Amino acid sequence: MAHPSETHAVDAETIRRKLSKTMLRTIVEHELIADGDRVLVAISGGKDSYTMLDLLWHARRKAPVRFELLAFHLDQQQPGYDNGRMVAWLDAFGAPYRIHSEDTYSFVKDAVAGTSKSFCAPCSRMRRGILYTHAERLECNKIALGHHREDALETLLLNLLYAGKLEAMPAKYRTNDDRFDVIRPLIACDEPSIAANAVHAEYPILPCNLCGSQDGLKRVRVKRLLESLESEIPDVRRVMLAALGNVRPSHLLDREVAEAWNREAHHYEPRK
Repeated sequence: MAHPSETHAVDAETIRRKLSKTMLRTIVEHELIADGDRVLVAISGGKDSYTMLDLLWHARRKAPVRFELLAFHLDQQQPGYDNGRMVAWLDAFGAPYRIHSEDTYSFVKDAVAGTSKSFCAPCSRMRRGILYTHAERLECNKIALGHHREDALETLLLNLLYAGKLEAMPAKYRTNDDRFDVIRPLIACDEPSIAANAVHAEYPILPCNLCGSQDGLKRVRVKRLLESLESEIPDVRRVMLAALGNVRPSHLLDREVAEAWNREAHHYEPRK
């Protein structure tokens, strides 16, 4: 009979292999990485970005194309911030990295002061701007973000229920200024597996004093909605993710989408 620690190790390796397989399938299907790419990997200090860097770094060994990775962390100067353990982990891990310090924390707090608005939107905009600036300075042509399946599904529900639009998160998009491709290698990976992998790998997680400091956020509500649906439909997250890749443009009400589809439909085989 296997020792409990041995069973745990096997389970952890199974989870890691599953995550890696899902990530690699996404990279191939969506053509996220090509020969000669230099990818800036955004490292927040959370479980998702650590997992992304870890899996991408080890995938390089057997990849059919040659590409470079450069980890990039933004110190937002949050109260109590201490990146010592993260820096020690990065040094031991071996991937090249850069850390940039800039007080976005105060700006975001001031931007929403006196309102009920979420910190997420202004924080995200500022972080993206900084990422773009440093990606160009460091001669990277792609930026990798650690969004996963649950992020995509929650964004879909947020836009559907609160913004009146059908929009989630693409695996890849071109920035408006046409400078970079932004890629999401983990977009089909489920959050519970990522969390389990992070525990086993013992990544030194850095808490965020912005994201977790607001109550009653819309994203929290859609998380609960997904959990409620899952109690009735156990595989609802898998089904919803599949739906994002199984769109019927002819059956929507967006006139621009319908016109574009009518022009191009003859290029595609009918869906069954």
